Amino acid sequence: MSRERSRRRLRGRERNALIAASLTALSLTASGCVVVHGEREVLPAATRAEAARALTAFTDAYNKADKAYDSSLDAPYVTGALADIDRARLKAGHANSPSGNANHTPLKLTDAKFTIPEKAGWPRWFVADTRANKATGFRWLLVFTRDGLGERWRVAYLTLVRPDAVPEFKTGANGFAEAVPADSAQLAVRPDALSKSYAGYLKSGGKTFADGGSTSALRADRRKQASKPGLVRQYIDEPLGHGAYAPLALRTADGGALVFFTTHHFEKQTAAAGTSVPAPNRDVQALTKGEVTQSLTLESISAEAALDPVGSGQVRVVGQVQGLTAAQGE
Repeated sequence: MSRERSRRRLRGRERNALIAASLTALSLTASGCVVVHGEREVLPAATRAEAARALTAFTDAYNKADKAYDSSLDAPYVTGALADIDRARLKAGHANSPSGNANHTPLKLTDAKFTIPEKAGWPRWFVADTRANKATGFRWLLVFTRDGLGERWRVAYLTLVRPDAVPEFKTGANGFAEAVPADSAQLAVRPDALSKSYAGYLKSGGKTFADGGSTSALRADRRKQASKPGLVRQYIDEPLGHGAYAPLALRTADGGALVFFTTHHFEKQTAAAGTSVPAPNRDVQALTKGEVTQSLTLESISAEAALDPVGSGQVRVVGQVQGLTAAQGE
């Protein structure tokens, strides 16, 4: 057999293989059996029914964990900042009441409004805006997230926001919202820079953030507490924005965004010679390592929700939940 004839036969086989592959693809398309790649397609993060089920599952798990003071019962339903805060709270509760929470009142979340963005890639996420039977003057905003179809929805952020501070979100004709990329330069501060900006503001001040309880009032309170007779307080604030702590942003109707982000905080209390640090309460004691003699360092995680305007202007922190996660005595 000549080499030329062999080449012709190989080319013929290649053409037949291409034709077969084309016919297979055509058959799959015609029959409706098409694989949609979620990592590339712009799709809603969830259906409203799925979001409602996720909210119910979280609430049930949260109540079981709170009643038993057992973090293993809701650990599969929380992540990021909320996981850190919740785990420490339950650890302290269990240390002080091993038999469970005698004052447990089940959390009830009602009047749920779901804002579900369309986006490509993971994580996918959505926001549940609810009323609760606790802290009744606020709306409870819970951000559910997951990294794949086979994963459970988990709450990464829980913030409490005054009803009049919850913004109107931009939605399309289909009712779904718009996720703002973390590196968006259209906003006054990029979402992925907000954690660092806020930590820097708490240290040095500036005009990036509007006055409020979590900004100017907090700085004023720190100045007041910094040095008292016999006791000095020092503060360190750090950005936290990777992995489960990454910021998540939703486009608001005015073109800006509501951004959820996390920060990491330390407060060191040092007593003067001959004096002692004020005795911490039982929950702080339960999370404290070492013996408190001359100093006590408190470590906490904070979850913020902020309105980040389009173009320029000041960022307004509208919600913040901060929880002690550890302490060190020296």
